[in-house]
Amino acid sequence: MRVLDTATVSAWARDCVHSLASLRPAIDEINVYPVADSDTGSNMLFTMTGAAAELKTAEPETAAEALRILARGAVASAKGNSGVILSQVVRGLADSAEGDLDGEWLAKAFGHADEVATGAVSRPVAGTILTVLHAVALAVRGDTRPIGEVAQEAAKEAAQALEKTPLQLPALARAGVVDAGARGLVAVLDALVGVLTGTEIQPERPLEVHAVPQAEAFAWEVMYLLDGVEEQSLPTLRKELSGLGDSVTVAGDGSGSHAVHVHCADIGAAIEAGLALGRPRRIRVEPLLTPTPIEPGGGIDRTVVAVVHGGELAELLRAESIPVLAVPEGEIPSIEDVLGLLNEAAGRHVTVLPGSVALTAAADTAAGHAMAADRDVVVIPCVSPVQVLAALAVHDAGRRTNDDVVAMAEAAAATRRGELRIAREESLTWVGRAQSGDVVGLVDDEVVLIEPAPASETNLVAAAMKVLNRMLALGGELVTVLSGAAAPPGVAEELAEQLRLEHPEVELMSYASGQAEAVLLMGVE
Repeated sequence: MRVLDTATVSAWARDCVHSLASLRPAIDEINVYPVADSDTGSNMLFTMTGAAAELKTAEPETAAEALRILARGAVASAKGNSGVILSQVVRGLADSAEGDLDGEWLAKAFGHADEVATGAVSRPVAGTILTVLHAVALAVRGDTRPIGEVAQEAAKEAAQALEKTPLQLPALARAGVVDAGARGLVAVLDALVGVLTGTEIQPERPLEVHAVPQAEAFAWEVMYLLDGVEEQSLPTLRKELSGLGDSVTVAGDGSGSHAVHVHCADIGAAIEAGLALGRPRRIRVEPLLTPTPIEPGGGIDRTVVAVVHGGELAELLRAESIPVLAVPEGEIPSIEDVLGLLNEAAGRHVTVLPGSVALTAAADTAAGHAMAADRDVVVIPCVSPVQVLAALAVHDAGRRTNDDVVAMAEAAAATRRGELRIAREESLTWVGRAQSGDVVGLVDDEVVLIEPAPASETNLVAAAMKVLNRMLALGGELVTVLSGAAAPPGVAEELAEQLRLEHPEVELMSYASGQAEAVLLMGVE
């Protein structure tokens, strides 16, 4: 077969239902909240069953029309986060359906499906169905082979990406499972290969199921279809829902209707958010079960996480096995962003290390949110990334939880902070007037020096040493330096050499942070 036709679309819908039905019991037993719905298999099966039923009652004249009917049925029947995302995969294929539905079309359609599905999710998470779909889109990009071969390549890549999901999401690795929604997507792609090639696909896709006992309901899964909402209002709706909870998706069917999904503690507020912008219908509310926390090695029921600005700093922390929420410079994370970090952490006790005053406030708000009520969350106030690093330096997973929190809090509070910034405009400070382009030095947020422009490597090193000498006058054994995105390439090395000459007794740790506001961040312990 070289093109997709109506009979093939119908057969694919039927086989998807059969494949998901056979996998449903195994997928449902994976309960790694909130990586997947606790009944992911049932939700995906419910979604595709409704879509197939919608197609069965219609008489489409073309394959493109059949895909559009299938997409509308999938969105209307979408259940759970996984079902909504699956509906967007089908919608992505339908939106791209024009001309000959051949291999070249399928390759492009997977790319569009990737964009549509990811766009429907307020906070995409690595190691999930979206990660596998993205890997598929990249693998077949630009492919012009016959449609059956493109589908085979997509299914093969999906299976390989599925096996990597535990490496991308710590909660999966600790539970010893692959992502449930991604496993369902592999079944859907295997079914597509089967109808396009006439070959029954029964590959080994182990789940390594670990059944988890259920607990009491602590929140609710709210779902409804929303009609009459204008496209420009969708960001407002997503923001409103993200303030109520997590797992937010707002997914369109291409015909003006949207499937809305959120995990939250306030059912009324979730529905009212839709009422303010459109007409909700087919409202469904189901209890959300408290997951049993996943214990890391050694049975210690706690995790330390960080919330920071700067991509390089985030990667530095991840390399130390610290779960991190990397926030774009100048932005504040949403409640959903922080809740996602808290709920994905292993253990019931979570210690949060935020890298600024604003990030501390955001973490405090999320820690007191109803959706985090089943977690014991402690936010250690930090006003700089150097305090985050100081706290982590004394973290000891073998200590009692309370003792460890106290030790980290004391280390953060005892760390003196210095900064070098480039003045953006003329300003008056305690030590004089700074002109645009001048190097401004601060100690604990107080301006202590101004070096005239330009901000050359020599000027920056000289200013940094003046700031460090001022801090080290009160004592100190360890200096931590984080170079920002605007720091000249050799400034960290030159500063290290100068510090060794003037203070050989002091140990120095230097890292790139990617921070945009400060050229250099310095901490003294």
